[in-house]
This record gives sequence, structure tokens and C-alpha cells, in this order.
Amino acid sequence: MKTIIAMLGGILLAAGVQADNRGGGPPQQAGHASVREYGGGHIPAHGPPAMREPRVTAPQRPTPAAPRAEPRNAPPPAEGGGRNFGNRPGHPEAPHVHAPTNTWVGHDSGRGDAHFHLDRPWEHGHFPGRIGAGHVWRLHGGGRERFEVDNWFFAVAAYDFAYCADWVWDSDDIVIYDDPDHPGWYLAYNPRLGTYVHVQYLGE
Repeated sequence: MKTIIAMLGGILLAAGVQADNRGGGPPQQAGHASVREYGGGHIPAHGPPAMREPRVTAPQRPTPAAPRAEPRNAPPPAEGGGRNFGNRPGHPEAPHVHAPTNTWVGHDSGRGDAHFHLDRPWEHGHFPGRIGAGHVWRLHGGGRERFEVDNWFFAVAAYDFAYCADWVWDSDDIVIYDDPDHPGWYLAYNPRLGTYVHVQYLGE
């Protein structure tokens, strides 16, 4: 009797594992729950929404403030303007897309961000290839200063250089999205890592 009960228990356990693995997503690995929240091949259905411009209000007369002593030995400002992208434990310290909600973490600086100002936006024209989730491009070499997809060339914004240090420039896939806030820029998203950077089209 005990043998029969043990066999039935084993059969039910095996059936439960199979049912878990048929759920449409990869089986969850212990200790790696955050991996499914970004990267892993996920492609956002759309790019980030345009940021709302700050409301302009009438200037107010400044009120005099008491002089304040500056702290001694104050730490210098953080590299890259102190940007922080680790919005959840285990998420990358780089601009990334939160897969369950397609939220573009880090794309909130708005049109006034001087780091992405171009004196001549679209200097080399607009990218003529397909943009958005409908097409994946394979990187064919180069690096952050100049990389290629199907004989079209791009350059990463200098302000974003640190955020593509782990990209593989001769084999990673990317998806190109419009940047709704910074004229002259696109967003190159890496599905393997779930991170993205601002890129400028350089032409053929």
C-alpha cells in the first residue's frame, strides 16, 4: 500500500512540474526572478512616451535667505550627473526597459537635457530602415563611436558610453526606436541585456 501511495505521489509531482513548464514562459530559476523583468530577449512593443514639458509659470520675486555655510570636504558630483537606474534590486545601473510593463527606465530627462543637444539634428538625414518592435537588427562590427547594421552606421551618445560597455558589437541584436524627446537621436535597445542607449544616425 505504501508503495502504491509513493508511486501516485511521484506521478502527481511530475505532472505538476510539466504543467508549470507549459505556461508560455521559461521555467523560473531559483534566485533569478529579476532576470525575467528585463532583457532575456524581450522586445518592447513601443518606445517611450514623450515627456511632458514643464509648465511655465510667472517668475516670482525671490525671498532673501540667510547665508548658509558650505559643508567642508563635500563629495564631488557623481559621474554622469548622478543618474541612478537601479530601480529594483538586481536591475542594471543603466537605462533599461522593465519588461512586464514596457517601462523605459531612465528616459525622463525631457527635451531640455543639454547632454543630448545637437546643433544640427538629423545632420545625416533620418534613418531609412525599419524602426520599432517589428524589426531586429544584427550588429556587424564597430564600437560605440561608430557601429554598423546592414551598411547603415550609428554612433552612441558620449553621455551613454558607459551603458553599452557590455554590448557585443559584432553579434548582438538591437531594435531601433524613435526618441520622442531629443531631436536628432534614436534609441538602440539590446534585447539580450534589456538596456538601451541614445544613438545618432551617421548615414551609409
